[in-house]
Amino acid sequence: MPEVSRHPDPVDGVAAFRKQFPIFDEKVYLSSCSQGALSRPVEAGLQEFLESWHRYGNPWESWCARMEELRVAFARLINAEPSEVAVTFSVSTALNSLASALRYDERPRVVTSDFDFPTVGHIWLAQQRRGADVVFARAQGDRLPLSAFEEAVDEKTALVSTTHVCYKNGYKNNVSALAELAHERGAQLLIDAYQSMGTQPMDVKALDLDILVTGALKYLLGSPGVAFMYMRRELIERFEPSDSGWFGQENVFAYDVHHLRYASSARRFETGSPPVPSVYATLPALRLIADAGLDTIEAHVQGLAGRFIEGARARGLALLTPQEPALRGPLVMVGSTDANRLVELLARDGILCSTRDGALRVSLHYYNTAGDVHEVLAALDRHPELVRHSAD
Repeated sequence: MPEVSRHPDPVDGVAAFRKQFPIFDEKVYLSSCSQGALSRPVEAGLQEFLESWHRYGNPWESWCARMEELRVAFARLINAEPSEVAVTFSVSTALNSLASALRYDERPRVVTSDFDFPTVGHIWLAQQRRGADVVFARAQGDRLPLSAFEEAVDEKTALVSTTHVCYKNGYKNNVSALAELAHERGAQLLIDAYQSMGTQPMDVKALDLDILVTGALKYLLGSPGVAFMYMRRELIERFEPSDSGWFGQENVFAYDVHHLRYASSARRFETGSPPVPSVYATLPALRLIADAGLDTIEAHVQGLAGRFIEGARARGLALLTPQEPALRGPLVMVGSTDANRLVELLARDGILCSTRDGALRVSLHYYNTAGDVHEVLAALDRHPELVRHSAD
């Protein structure tokens, strides 16, 4: 089988970044779409939390201050104000809080899509008992054209809630076009950036986003247990979530059981005590991303994805991800006859990937190199019976 040409890797920034992740001493890690690799700064953050617990017992003032540092770091990453960011436990938590605040009388429609992660559909479908009219923009093969949203979004639509990059095939929506469409029809736009945030710039102001949700554990290279929701400042006080808690109050430490006084900031979408270990783990991860630079990361990841696609095409493999750079994110899908078995055999070769919808997922980040791409392509050559070809 043909091999993709091996060009020198950009050694300086990538090599220094890669050295922060011990897993590359022994493995080829290509599964950031499931969980980012563990870095030394993140491990040190967890150790710092444990030390604070050992030494001070219950230093809640310091722990809450660390969460505010995390809020500021994420806000800076997306060009938002800290007051526009809620720090939550998961995207599901953030969306449920938002869904509980929506009213479904005058504008009952919520538009999502076939390409969204299941939790998104589940949360909006659960709102049907409160009057929500949930409509799915329908995919066409490996594409989700803007026309699918044009058909679904009408004058009764309150919210368009969809993904930036599809978790199961890597297709990337045109966020600016979606914002224009939603706003023209009087709706707000919510983007789930879980499968893109950390691999490309995300300027919520330039993109004219109303709401953005994402989590720390994938390409942001942090820990499970932390997610974020951005909401445009002028929208915040329109929403009063019934899914609430003491950390969503104007004064967290007022301990006033008799009154509900929402925070004036996006913090009103927070609920219970913060996930302190995850906060300590995630702040250094965001700093790693910021120091590398999202423009730099995007250029590198797009180059690696293009290289992998080039090698897959040369082998005649069935690609399930659009090949045009503007239509794909950091993960590329290859058809398989037995994806679970293929992932198992690749792992035996020291190459860690994942699977969705019966296909192989190869996801790329700034710590990956052209050598990693070569290794996975060479491994696929060793298991021809487990990959599908475009002519199959």
